[in-house]
Amino acid sequence: MDHKIALIPGDGIGPEIVREARKVLDKTAKVWRHTFTYTELLMGGASIDVHGVPLTDETVAAAKDTDAVLMGSIGGDANTSPWYKLEPSRRPEAGLLKLRKELGLFANLRPAYLYKELKAACPLREDIIGNGFDIMIMRELTGGLYFGARSTVEENGLRTATDTLVYNEEEIRRIAIRGFDIAKKRRKKVTSVDKANVLDSSRLWRSVVEEVARDYPEVTLSHMLVDNCAMQLVRDPGQFDVILTENMFGDILSDEASMVTGSIGMLSSASLNETKFGLYEPSHGSAPDIAGQDKANPIATILSAAMLLRYSLDLDKEAGAIEAAVQKVLEKGYRTGDIFSEGCTLVGTAKMGDLIADEIHE
Repeated sequence: MDHKIALIPGDGIGPEIVREARKVLDKTAKVWRHTFTYTELLMGGASIDVHGVPLTDETVAAAKDTDAVLMGSIGGDANTSPWYKLEPSRRPEAGLLKLRKELGLFANLRPAYLYKELKAACPLREDIIGNGFDIMIMRELTGGLYFGARSTVEENGLRTATDTLVYNEEEIRRIAIRGFDIAKKRRKKVTSVDKANVLDSSRLWRSVVEEVARDYPEVTLSHMLVDNCAMQLVRDPGQFDVILTENMFGDILSDEASMVTGSIGMLSSASLNETKFGLYEPSHGSAPDIAGQDKANPIATILSAAMLLRYSLDLDKEAGAIEAAVQKVLEKGYRTGDIFSEGCTLVGTAKMGDLIADEIHE
């Protein structure tokens, strides 16, 4: 079967980790006799260097002409990179926001899973970790503060900034439906996170989520305020199955959950629209301080590629094989520097990709 995949290596460690994910995809295609046709695209700082903007209309059109997009990372050091001397709308991250909007990517899926082999890397006590945890954070991606009207003006001699948090009921309903659908395939529990004791947008969020929940009697719904959720993630992460929340809360909570797993270098993510099309990327940043040094952990990107196979291409068996390969390599004691512990074997980016590809079998 032939599938078209867009690759956006991006900046920093992006090209290195995307290269390893492609290596794993190619092995998967060989084993199951698929054909993956790749289109490499520029975005972020790499696009600024060539085109002067972080995302061109041509890149958007090319991405739309594929079945899914696999991205590495974008951005650089905000203190030293010339990209951050540009106005905000021309900086690397603006390209990602525009791409999400242009592709209609409203649902962000961020798994936070603790491998038993990495318990030593988890900062939580063993009695808190228990039997581990497996959380799916569902973050609304195209509304809220990040996309509302904003301004900075001078009023009465004082600089005053305004950011507007806006959600309508349809934006909330579609992410809630996606969250409940995913919960049906997991442990059938949704925790909706908001700030309904303060914000009108959160009160609307809670009301619409409750309306959607009526269509899913087999799924248990509970509500949690965002500050309490932040505390509960480090107090008892095993209590969560699907966390459903708005854009800014989801951004913060997913980063917190990533560190509870021991390393952000292990966490994949998917951003989906109303079809099967999706953008898949690791949850971590571009790590410019280690770029080009064969030190980056490619596992998050490789697991993102597995999500691409599962959610956009309906290749569940192949996705499971990649995930099993990652597990096998960890069981054998191979580690990149971010997850290394005494008694393990330290390997670089390319070697980790080789090891995982070698473990993929039908």
